[in-house]
Amino acid sequence: MSAEDRLEGQDDVVLPFAVEALDVRGRAVRLGAALDAMLARHAYPDAVSRVVGEAAALTALLGASLKFEGRFQLQTKTDGPVDMVVVDFDAPDRLRAYARFDAARVEAAGARPRTGELLGTGILAMTIDQGSSASRYQGVVSLEGGGFDEAAHQYFRQSEQIPTVVRLAVAEEFAGGRRRFRAGGLLIQFLPSSPDRARAADLPPGDIPADHPATSAEAPGEDDAWREAKALVETVEDHELVDPAVSSERLLYRLFHERGVRVFDPQPVREVCRCSRDRIFAMMRNFSAQDRHDMVGEDGRIGVTCEFCSRHYDLDPAEVEAEVEAAPEAG
Repeated sequence: MSAEDRLEGQDDVVLPFAVEALDVRGRAVRLGAALDAMLARHAYPDAVSRVVGEAAALTALLGASLKFEGRFQLQTKTDGPVDMVVVDFDAPDRLRAYARFDAARVEAAGARPRTGELLGTGILAMTIDQGSSASRYQGVVSLEGGGFDEAAHQYFRQSEQIPTVVRLAVAEEFAGGRRRFRAGGLLIQFLPSSPDRARAADLPPGDIPADHPATSAEAPGEDDAWREAKALVETVEDHELVDPAVSSERLLYRLFHERGVRVFDPQPVREVCRCSRDRIFAMMRNFSAQDRHDMVGEDGRIGVTCEFCSRHYDLDPAEVEAEVEAAPEAG
């Protein structure tokens, strides 16, 4: 079925695609109920919800590329009003997220601050974890007042050296008598068969003076196919990335129908948290007996709340100690 015929899209899916005439591959994402459920658990201010929505859309775009059982995590640590954002993507389809923020600073930032203003300066780390320390990979890029799309461009330019364009958008809609959040994103990458064609022309020239001939005549030119692909993506309006009436299939057809776009099977995305009583008990084993004793509240119980899903676990200290003591035997 062609992209033109597949006009009925879905929310909470990542749609891989290829434009073979331009040597471009990519993914489009739409997050609806899954994102709204994540945000509703925390009742974030609107500005924080938009930051989390962008981060979730980018994480889904990147995490959906995993070809194995594992986890992709995006995490920020910055000096801005939203000083931490963490999004986990557990392959093949589970997504969860949370943010830490200073409510007073967020309010002072105004009604609709840019994502970069809320993040401030710091770092963004992207981690791929296949289940063991030997198979763990982490890439880190700096955040200097820009958004998640800008950080993604920097990561692929410096770490992967793959020409990449990312577009992200978050919006609100009224449905079912209340306001809901949506997010969308588009990622394209230039992946020609010849590595020389993918040489980036926008890498900084280092200490070479700006007027030196090497910065122009000897610099590799940008491939025509990639220039065309970028120009097409730049025509996309933010509302097209999130509009329920403009499915990912329809949007891709609008952009690339003259070149022939091929879409693949959509990959679903679900809002699912990894927390459980077993995981909480396992976490308790990392603390000393004194630390666990100090966790006991006035009611004689240990309370643990998951930062991702806000689920509260009410634990009996005696049961915790029994589980900790039994752990070596279980292993």
